[in-house]
Amino acid sequence: MVDKTILIVDDERPIRDMLRVALEMAEYKVLEAANAQDAHRLIVDSRPDLILLDWMLPGISGMELARRLKNQEVTSEIPIVMLTAKGEEDNKIQGLETGADDYITKPFSPRELVARLKAVLRRSEGVSSDPITVEGLCLDPSSHRVTISEVPLQMGPTEYRLLEFFLTHQERVYSRNQLLDYVWGGNVYVEERTVDVHIRRLRKALKLEGHDRLVQTVRGAGYRFSNKIAVAADQL
Repeated sequence: MVDKTILIVDDERPIRDMLRVALEMAEYKVLEAANAQDAHRLIVDSRPDLILLDWMLPGISGMELARRLKNQEVTSEIPIVMLTAKGEEDNKIQGLETGADDYITKPFSPRELVARLKAVLRRSEGVSSDPITVEGLCLDPSSHRVTISEVPLQMGPTEYRLLEFFLTHQERVYSRNQLLDYVWGGNVYVEERTVDVHIRRLRKALKLEGHDRLVQTVRGAGYRFSNKIAVAADQL
């Protein structure tokens, strides 16, 4: 029995009905909201494990709701999957930069939807271990917190997993495909450019005291995490 709750936020009842049936058949608990205001109340009261969020909503858009949720400490780590008819790459990148963990374009099959939600939920589960510290940057898996010189940092679940992977695999260069496999999972339907989006967001989160320099770009190869000075030709 899957003990996970998914909140569907979509203003079209037929779509909510279709999504609810598919998710309940996969044994998920389902909550529903037709607009951002109702969704926010449900999120605060019920703390769903994942939010399936339509891009186009009346009043406050799904994009704006995602932005607000990722900026609030109590909701920032809830995974968000955007659901929309917008298939252009720029819109996908915009959604990911807002804080979405994945992006599903209509039309889609219920099997694909469930598979991708399972992948996002699996990636969002933390693994306990001892704190890891590099030059004042500390990631504590047991509390799921990241600090620099004891100052708490705000970052989404994907950036957290990416940082955790880098901290446990320092000095080695990883290609985008390798990062997709190790951090996102081999069964996830995401593009290589998704890695670049989350690398930029991770660097932004690590700006304090210049720790963003630790996430280095290696031209033509990928990314590495290192506290050594990078060769100038490596950097974008």
